[in-house]
Amino acid sequence: MSIHWSVQVVRLDQPDAAPWIQQSPDLVLKTASVGKLLVLGDVARRIDAGELAADHRVSRVGARFVRDSGLWHTLDQEELTVVDACRLVGAVSDNLATNVLIDLVGLDAVAAYGDAIAAKPMEMLDYVSGEARDRSVPGTPPTLSRASAASLVHYLRRLYDGTVSPRVEEWMSLSTDLSMVASAFGEDPLAHNTIGGTGHPTLINKTGTDDGIRADVGLVRDGDRAVGYAAIANWPTDDSAPGVASVMARMRRIGAEIRDRLAQEPDQSVQ
Repeated sequence: MSIHWSVQVVRLDQPDAAPWIQQSPDLVLKTASVGKLLVLGDVARRIDAGELAADHRVSRVGARFVRDSGLWHTLDQEELTVVDACRLVGAVSDNLATNVLIDLVGLDAVAAYGDAIAAKPMEMLDYVSGEARDRSVPGTPPTLSRASAASLVHYLRRLYDGTVSPRVEEWMSLSTDLSMVASAFGEDPLAHNTIGGTGHPTLINKTGTDDGIRADVGLVRDGDRAVGYAAIANWPTDDSAPGVASVMARMRRIGAEIRDRLAQEPDQSVQ
């Protein structure tokens, strides 16, 4: 069975540090919902710049409706503040909220934001659809999003240095999907969103899941140390059952190596 991996783990607080873990870091693979980070980044930039009010209300009426991966489609509320829509994307990768946010800013603007932070080959290519892509239709993107591990770590660097708005870190901290790399840290998926000041490593992340796709990108902080990780796996969909088991086990091992190395290396900030 062929599983294609792109992996990179590196200290973000040490710009010249060699990667802790690396495998085909420049290989571009499908990343499913991970590309939503670019949507969140552009919305956050607009709020910070005063171009968009945080309490601006957005409506799901008329939006591309998707029932999976999210909560908004189950709620009575037809309107939310733009920040609450972003929180839903960060917490449960809400597809309906994602589509509403793309309606608000536009895919071209999301692409321009990616260019501004030099994100490529990380790209968000389309709205979210609840159906398989019909590639026979001209102009249909081959996938929702794509990236290499190195490009995802670059995004994390821009988040760490403040180029990407800190709002995105707040929204990522709400993620309830700790099933992949993050699983090794043993955090409560529903109550782990305290950033800093806890006395143990804190983790924020964004995942992507689809047939033949698993991706996890995250930032682990421990004192003055910050470790960025990205792990992407793609495999043939006809091998999905054994592929999932193998991929999830490898994801957890990557997380365990990060956790153990943080435990073994002293934190200079407490000496």
